[in-house]
Amino acid sequence: MKNFEKWQGCGNDFVIIDSRIDGEIDSPEKISRICDRHFGIGADGVIYVLNSDVAEVRMRIFNADGSEAEMCGNGIRCFTKFLLDGRDKTNLSVETGAGILKMNLRGNLVTVDMGEPILDAAKIPVAGYGNNRVINESIEVDGKNFKMTCVSMGNPHCVIFVDDLSEINLSEIGPKVECHKIFPKHVNAEFVQVIGENKLRMRVWERGSGITLACGTGACATAVAANLNGLTKNYSSVILDGGTLQIDWRDDNHIFMTGAAEKVFEGNFI
Repeated sequence: MKNFEKWQGCGNDFVIIDSRIDGEIDSPEKISRICDRHFGIGADGVIYVLNSDVAEVRMRIFNADGSEAEMCGNGIRCFTKFLLDGRDKTNLSVETGAGILKMNLRGNLVTVDMGEPILDAAKIPVAGYGNNRVINESIEVDGKNFKMTCVSMGNPHCVIFVDDLSEINLSEIGPKVECHKIFPKHVNAEFVQVIGENKLRMRVWERGSGITLACGTGACATAVAANLNGLTKNYSSVILDGGTLQIDWRDDNHIFMTGAAEKVFEGNFI
């Protein structure tokens, strides 16, 4: 019998399991069953709390298909609130697949220093661009041409700006962007519409999970892409299907993401 808590940030929901005592990680098949919304607990991913030799704690996160992700912005906010909720402590350092990140808790809001965006195509990775930046470059998907800007926040993102988000069939085009031949490790696909000054409306197809209500790293990548294309300043409100995240790309090149996280329920499973 294993205990868990379910948390959500902007509708992006996660099963969190504290494995600091035994260090146990479930198999990809079991993680998929846990995330199944009909036969399991139901979630966009499973997060494990682990001991760390380089930070206060370590986070490992797995997508709904059982594959491991390097990072998750909404997930790490839930992770932080899970660990700090009800305690006097308000700061936390977390080892992730994208490096050590620092968190700050203020009431129901968690601010995460997401680190610096990676814009080098070879490091994102995006094939065919060498070490150059991929900003407003053409990508053909299903016979249609789009303009993409690619960013890594420890995990890869392809941000596509459109005039009318309602015209995008995300369930159809999302997986085709994810698995496009120029993305050797696949990619998270964000479709974005500018709806006001420093205000962006974003929908996301997440690598390994499909359509989700929110993506924190995707919101960060979107804010960076919008700034690089001259569409916003360094501060943006990113409106997702499940809520709004505030993204601040500061002068030290670090990106700070602020948003809420809340507990949904707790229980145990076999």
